Amino acid sequence: MSRVPLLPEYPRPLLFAHRGCSSLAPENTMESFSLAKSLGAPGLELDIHRCKSGQLVVLHDDSLKRIAGLDRNIEDCTWDEIKDLNVGSWFDKRFSHCRLPMLQEVLESFLPDLYIDIELKTRKTSLDPLPEALADMLASFGRRAEGRITVSSFNPLALRSFKKDAPQFPTAVIWCDDPELPSYLHHGEGRWLAGCDYLKPIHHKVNRAFSLMLGRLGRRPIVPWTVDDPDLARMLLDKSSAGLITNKPQDILPVIKEYSHG
Repeated sequence: MSRVPLLPEYPRPLLFAHRGCSSLAPENTMESFSLAKSLGAPGLELDIHRCKSGQLVVLHDDSLKRIAGLDRNIEDCTWDEIKDLNVGSWFDKRFSHCRLPMLQEVLESFLPDLYIDIELKTRKTSLDPLPEALADMLASFGRRAEGRITVSSFNPLALRSFKKDAPQFPTAVIWCDDPELPSYLHHGEGRWLAGCDYLKPIHHKVNRAFSLMLGRLGRRPIVPWTVDDPDLARMLLDKSSAGLITNKPQDILPVIKEYSHG
């Protein structure tokens, strides 16, 4: 399978603000995304679930408990049940006005100005409606989305399903050593199942052994996460990372500018 280039129209290194500027505003909110843009971040990273009534909702956790105090899973809730939840006070009471955004709202607000990495949050291995729903939404944006959207996931089967419906978008498998991730996926092996175009390892995986393993991984571009220290950012860029994902674009943007090229 031929690979889809990773955002070829944008200069390297790429920079994705992780859940927006999540160090200064509540993660995955319009406020966090707007702040990242105002600081000069060229890209956003966000997470999506499909709620019970079918909307694609921007949220990291399966449960709403951490950010909204509601001990229910997003997939068990309708949009009407969650649309007015306060998802900002957990971060700071100044953000009590923050609400969950739908993906549609985020794309309408930030395309084509920013590029966006959309992470599929799903544990399903079959009969999963999320990949197809995302493909349909991106199709509705047409050229406004093409060349500006990437799609990633810890779940290689979700990526493979998405690729069948939307092969024009670059995809990445994500991995780390989290015990919730099957051990056979701790070293990027999901790449073979996903048929992905680039790689998103946790940053400490990008070491000498990883560099030697890249040949087996197909020498795809690397975009490590989550990189908040400027010295770590320089080390990873010196190892030829194509981009970085950070909670602190305000600290990492100067490093990106040091390494910026065409």
